[in-house]
Amino acid sequence: GCPNVSDAIRGRRPGDLASYQDAVRLMQSFDVIHKLTPAPEPQDIPVHLRHYAMMQTQMGLGDKAVTVYGRGRQQVQECFEIIQTALGLSAAEFSDAPYCSTVINTNSPRMLDKPMAQALIDFARAGQMCIVTPFCLAGAMAPITIAGALTLQHAEALAAITLNQLAKPGAPVMYGGFGSNVDMKSGAPSFGTPEHIQMSIGSGQLARHIGLPWRSAAGAAANTNDMQATHETVMSLWGCLQANATMVIHAAGWLEGGLTFGFEKFIQDIEALQAIAHLCKPVAADAAAIGLDAIEQVAPGGHFFETDQTLNNYSTAFLEPINADLSNFGTWQKNGALTAEARATAKWQAILHDFTAPPGAQERVGRVEAMIARFTQAGGAPIIE
Repeated sequence: GCPNVSDAIRGRRPGDLASYQDAVRLMQSFDVIHKLTPAPEPQDIPVHLRHYAMMQTQMGLGDKAVTVYGRGRQQVQECFEIIQTALGLSAAEFSDAPYCSTVINTNSPRMLDKPMAQALIDFARAGQMCIVTPFCLAGAMAPITIAGALTLQHAEALAAITLNQLAKPGAPVMYGGFGSNVDMKSGAPSFGTPEHIQMSIGSGQLARHIGLPWRSAAGAAANTNDMQATHETVMSLWGCLQANATMVIHAAGWLEGGLTFGFEKFIQDIEALQAIAHLCKPVAADAAAIGLDAIEQVAPGGHFFETDQTLNNYSTAFLEPINADLSNFGTWQKNGALTAEARATAKWQAILHDFTAPPGAQERVGRVEAMIARFTQAGGAPIIE
C-alpha cells in the first residue's frame, strides 16, 4: 500500500480515504485489473481503525478479489467477519474457498515478523490465500548476485510456506517473488532493470519447481510520471510475461518504488496492461482471417478499406487505445496538443465522474455497518496484541 498519492490536479500528498476510494473506483473500472489493492493507504485514519474503512471501501465500490492486511490477529479476524457478513456466508462457506488474500513479506534477510507469522497461521486456518513474498533487493537485503538473491528468496519463501502448511495442510498459498537490485550509489530500490527481469524469470522457474502458482510484481522507481516511469513499468511487465507469472501486483500506478500511487500513472499503465493482455490472446488463423476473398477483391495497388472483411471487422479488429493519441500532428495540434499525461488526467476525472458502484455493493456495505460501528466503539484493533 503506497503511503502517498499524486495527480496533476492536487499534487503529491499523503494518502487519505477520499483518494483511496477514488483509486478503488479506478481499479473497478478496468477489467484488466482483477484484484483490489490497499493503495494509496488512507493515512488520515489511525491504524487501529484503518482496516474498517478499507474493507468498507473495497466492499462498497468494487466486486473484485479483496485484500486484507496481516496486521495482527484481531484485525485479521475482524476483516474475516466483515467479509463473511457482507457476502452472507456461513463460516463453512467462507473456509471452503479463498475470498481474500494477504501478502506476507519476509523481513529479508531471514526474518519473519510477528504479524506476518500470525497471518500465515490465521489465513491458513480460515482457508484464505497467503501470498508469500520475500522482498530481496540484490546488494542490500540479499546477496549482490542474481543467483545469491534468488537462493535467499527461495529459502525465505519455503520457510514461510512451511509454517502456513503446518497450520493447515493444503491451505491456499502462493509463491511470491519481488526481487530486484538497488542503486549502489544511493541504496534506493530499482525496477525495470535487467536484474529485475532476471529475478522475475528465476522466480518463475523456482515456483514451478515446487509446483505453486506465483506472484510477481512490476513497479517503477521514477519520482514522477515521466518517460523513466513508463519505461521501468513496461520493462518489468515484460519480465513478468516472460516468466509466466500467475499474478502481477503493483502493475499500475506505482511511483517512487512504491511510496506513491499516481493517478495519471495508473491510466498510462492500464494502456500497457491492455496491450499485453491483447498479445496473450491467440491470433485467428481460419479461412475468414486469412482473407483470400479480401485479397481477391482488391486490385494491385488498391486498398482494403472497402473490402467485406474490413467493413465487417473494422470496429473490433484492433485494440482501441484508452489514452494514446494515434492522430496525425495536425489533428493532434488542432485538438489542443495534449500530452499523454494531460489526456490521462482527463481520463481519470471522467471515470470518477461517471462511476457507478457494481450491483450489490451498497447492500454488502449495509450488512456490515452495525458490526463496524461495534468494533469501532470497542476501541478498534491494534497491530500486535
